[in-house]
Amino acid sequence: MAAVVVVPLALLGACIGSFLNVVAWRLPRHESVVHPGSHCPSCGHSVRWHDNLPVLGWLWLAGRCRDCGWTIPTRYPLVEALSSGLWVSAAWARGLPVDQSRLGAEAAAGLSLVAGVVLVSLLLVLLLIDCDHLWLPEPLCRAGVLLGLIVMLSAPSQLLPHLLAAAAALLGMEALSALGEKILGQPALGLGDAKLAAMGGAWLGPAGIAAAMALAVCSGAIIGLMGRLSGRLGPRQPFPFGPFIALGIWLVWLTGPIWWWQNWIRLIGVA
Repeated sequence: MAAVVVVPLALLGACIGSFLNVVAWRLPRHESVVHPGSHCPSCGHSVRWHDNLPVLGWLWLAGRCRDCGWTIPTRYPLVEALSSGLWVSAAWARGLPVDQSRLGAEAAAGLSLVAGVVLVSLLLVLLLIDCDHLWLPEPLCRAGVLLGLIVMLSAPSQLLPHLLAAAAALLGMEALSALGEKILGQPALGLGDAKLAAMGGAWLGPAGIAAAMALAVCSGAIIGLMGRLSGRLGPRQPFPFGPFIALGIWLVWLTGPIWWWQNWIRLIGVA
């Protein structure tokens, strides 16, 4: 892809990543995400515009507040860099079932790119909040479902399947949560996970959300097992499942569900 597209995507993605850091910090604390402007959590001083440049500002300050010397977590530039890379990856995504013969190749590619960066930005901020608080904000998940269905208006024949996929994912995850609680005596899944799965269904459709949840379960099981074996996770200690759902959704959005199912069949030797 031409640098004329990649470079603006990378820069804008980093800027959005900076904003997502703010959202992930303030939203769980019930603070406005727009007012006041960026400021040091330690001393309260406003961050100067040139110190607020994504990644570069942190490097320029050597990771410390200019006013009080508070150590700025490395998470901030890492999230900005990650957001930048994810925005660039959206340019290659194949998740949106757009009819190119109806819209034209360029319009379809543009719509797919816009949809992709919206989706990945939502997933990233949900991931950050879940990692910090074991909580997936319902308003963000609901907005994600609505946006996914609005995007599917570009492919009207897919709207009903995607709506049904969202409903099935929600009900299925809630049923699993109730079953897990009955068996284990404690919640196995948060209801926020069900709402994030519903969001995935709205964006990916039936085959897509099935593939995404399979990826989420496999990756979550591997990380959970590693945590148990290493002693980082105690028996029945909860850990966030939302990041694994988000990962599954984005991986399926990038390649489409068929690629994952074909390779899964090849892996287990069915064909």
